[in-house]
Amino acid sequence: MSNDIEQNCTMIQAFEANSEGDYLHWRRIVDVLPELADIGITAMWLPHPAKAIGEESGYDVFNLYNLDHVDHQLSMGTKYGTKRELLRAIKKAKRHGIVTYIDAVIMQALCTERTEKPATTKVVVTEVDPTEVDPDDRTEEVSGIVGTKDWASIRLPGRHEKYSLDKLNFDDLRRLDYGAGMDWAQSVVAESSQHGQLMSADTGDNYPFEWDMIDWGNWIIKETGAVGFRFGPIKHMDCHFVADFIKSVRENANDPNLFAVGEYCKDDLSDSEEDLEEYLDSLGTQFSIFDTLLHYNFKEAGDRAEEYDMRAIWDSTIVQKRHTVAVTLVDNHDTVSIQVGQKLESWVSPAFKPLAYALILLRPSGYPCVFWGDLCGTKGDNPQQPVPRLDIMIRARKLYAYGELRDYWDHMNCVGWVRMGKSDEGQAGCAVVLCNGSSEGSKRMDVGKEHAGEKWKDLMGWYQGEIVIEDDGWAEFKCSARSVSIWVKVGAREE
Repeated sequence: MSNDIEQNCTMIQAFEANSEGDYLHWRRIVDVLPELADIGITAMWLPHPAKAIGEESGYDVFNLYNLDHVDHQLSMGTKYGTKRELLRAIKKAKRHGIVTYIDAVIMQALCTERTEKPATTKVVVTEVDPTEVDPDDRTEEVSGIVGTKDWASIRLPGRHEKYSLDKLNFDDLRRLDYGAGMDWAQSVVAESSQHGQLMSADTGDNYPFEWDMIDWGNWIIKETGAVGFRFGPIKHMDCHFVADFIKSVRENANDPNLFAVGEYCKDDLSDSEEDLEEYLDSLGTQFSIFDTLLHYNFKEAGDRAEEYDMRAIWDSTIVQKRHTVAVTLVDNHDTVSIQVGQKLESWVSPAFKPLAYALILLRPSGYPCVFWGDLCGTKGDNPQQPVPRLDIMIRARKLYAYGELRDYWDHMNCVGWVRMGKSDEGQAGCAVVLCNGSSEGSKRMDVGKEHAGEKWKDLMGWYQGEIVIEDDGWAEFKCSARSVSIWVKVGAREE
């Protein structure tokens, strides 16, 4: 595509939960950058790049300022590779027209250095005393006060105060989920009265530490050349801190458009829309939200198959109510959809995923985020295959998803729409048909009289044959059962 033609933006989450802990992931990203750029990826969300205690998770964060392979105590490096390889990946991505967002794991000092007995019975889990609670409902205590030392000391002497003077001990932390010799909790879910505590050693309202995190935000952008952040579940984070973080980093980077997106995990926006609206308004700055509610609709649609009414797919979603801030997705590594076999599994049916991706990639509302595991497959104990022909759908967004949207949303099992294109800007259009039923779908749609007599084909190749656009610009567009077809003009640009 010519550089003077505007391209639709598409993000990829450039990792999955079981990405290997072999220090090679930054190299893998470099290897696939030409392909990602070619199909239409314009941004990538990287995993948290800082030093962790373990080799496999990458998220038991130990030293936010250590992006490399060594530490003062441990020889284990970051799960994904060295700082040099990270910076190379970000720079090469930029040369390919792909910007980078950093995963910001802040407010949780996820891995402390040593056990420490509290000077006061301040807070562990319940915010009253160190007591053990029911892992399925943290409002229910299941023990009395527990006299134990806890992992609650963060000092990092090895960095010699180079980046930060901040040190934490027990009384700086609001909650813990793991005590020495005791498993405080391992199954945190939003639907079981878990809102007060997320995971690990929560710094809570420790305002000096919050400003240290803001300093880290300014540092990581300058150090890496990234242009945005992904935040973990923001309902666990004070909105004033989030606002201060974003505003400070944008000001220091001299980039008012520096991107910020967070997860606001809810099963139903209808009972919490006011909370979300209030949170976003309180930030006083632009902030995007992952549309977890659309994900749950996709899951339900996949589980119910033809019993699901496709006309309800947008109901109570963020993209329906606040499309300018919605980052749409099908699945991701963890907080939206724990991968197959994990405790909080919320995995969209593989049979429905092509339909779901067509819905987020080929319509104008929302900023779509493609999951690495769906494009490249996932590993682990329950490996999953890539979504068939997802690369073709991403490329279709790059080449054909432009212009006015015309919806044909009149059947519970077969829906369609047309993107009319922008001929004066050299941007092509397309016609899309989705069917979740057990028989072939068909949708009569208007693509414009200017296309009369043209032959169109299914870009996916799942529906064979061609159709001819009638004199009035209408045609009967077909789709196989439980499938999606993307119809484009035969001979339309495919570069």
